[in-house]
Amino acid sequence: MRTPADIALHTPRLLLPAPEIDLHRWAVIACDQYTSEPQYWQAVEELVGKHPSTLHITLPEIYLNHTNSLQSSIHKTIKQYLNDGTLVEFNPGWMLLRRGMCCNTERKGLLVALDLEHYDYRPDSCSLIRPTEGTIADRLPPRMAIRREAELEVSHVMVLIDDPQCTVIEPLFDEEGPLAYQFELMMNSGYLEGRFVRDFAQVDAVVRALSKLAHTDAQGNQLLFAVGDGNHSLATAKALWEELKASSADPADLMDHPARYALVELVNLHDPSLQFEAIHRVLFGVDGVTLLDAMHDYFAHHGGRCHFEEGGFPPVLSEESMVSLGRSDMVAGHRIPLVMGATQGALHIDGSSHKLATASLQAFLDDFLGQHPQVRLDYVHGADTVNRLGSQPGHAGFFLPPISKESFFPTILQDGPFPRKTFSMGHSHEKRFYLECRRIR
Repeated sequence: MRTPADIALHTPRLLLPAPEIDLHRWAVIACDQYTSEPQYWQAVEELVGKHPSTLHITLPEIYLNHTNSLQSSIHKTIKQYLNDGTLVEFNPGWMLLRRGMCCNTERKGLLVALDLEHYDYRPDSCSLIRPTEGTIADRLPPRMAIRREAELEVSHVMVLIDDPQCTVIEPLFDEEGPLAYQFELMMNSGYLEGRFVRDFAQVDAVVRALSKLAHTDAQGNQLLFAVGDGNHSLATAKALWEELKASSADPADLMDHPARYALVELVNLHDPSLQFEAIHRVLFGVDGVTLLDAMHDYFAHHGGRCHFEEGGFPPVLSEESMVSLGRSDMVAGHRIPLVMGATQGALHIDGSSHKLATASLQAFLDDFLGQHPQVRLDYVHGADTVNRLGSQPGHAGFFLPPISKESFFPTILQDGPFPRKTFSMGHSHEKRFYLECRRIR
């Protein structure tokens, strides 16, 4: 009998840059980072120049409006790298990753391929591989335009496994395989080391250990892999795989097609370096009285209650103090610290249909913004930033709690994907870099 890991895992045939390629210039941060900082990408362009680089075969989101003009260049460069020896293809295998970051922290990962037949990004997904946040359909077409004609994929997707006993990835470091690469990443982002995993006994041990980690709901649906970063990229791969099957007279003939699979880095949710940071909310151009009245009416209309209690802020504002002041559980309801200009206090929400404070607040904000188009919403990191922005006249800042690792998978299994912008997995410079490639045509 096949296990969940047997079903979903695939061993890719990786392509890596030739030995003479400068990996410091080749590897570039995930495309969805620094989207409001054009100076970062300008610095990357200056560093890379005309050297071989994943910058030339991916599309940073800051340039997403230029998809049509850039996609032909991307496809042309991919062909060039395949034909001129820039990329070298290896025998099938996984890649064991060690990512060094600031403060002497280190993240361990395992690069594999996952079967898109077992991934569903819809909100009601019951698949073995599921998104952690809602997928915005409008964000897929530009990515699909790039991938549809591309001969290669290069991935920044990070997929989480719930392994508190560290039985899957960590044991591979006891008997490390041959070194594939080791180098300093650009823009002071730490270092990256990759080692081949080809030993059958190690592969078998990973599959057996993974299969013991699946979460099962009351209906028997299993969840083994949760997409932590790069959900829209993985959703793009899925959408194109479904498109390819729909175009075939006999989809069964395509079951060995390389587009059925996608490269991802598996990361243990319980890796010490992996920190979930709350993403807070700030409203701009809002009247405090109007806001509180609207919250009271909204939750009353939806079978709950909401009231604002002024005061209670700690003398020294920090992320930890805001977590302590806030509260979110099914019995006591939600308590969300709020600063509106010179007023500070906490919202108390009882009787909400949502398990998470973030979900309750976001449902209200979506409704409120629809009725008050002049009000603008932004998502920010750090309690100090929320306080600085929210304390200005006409602004309101909401402090939201982080997601606990223990509740992460059970919440997805019970409630589906988290509301958008619920959490961030570390800082931008800690995200996955593009490096390894795989043929998809």
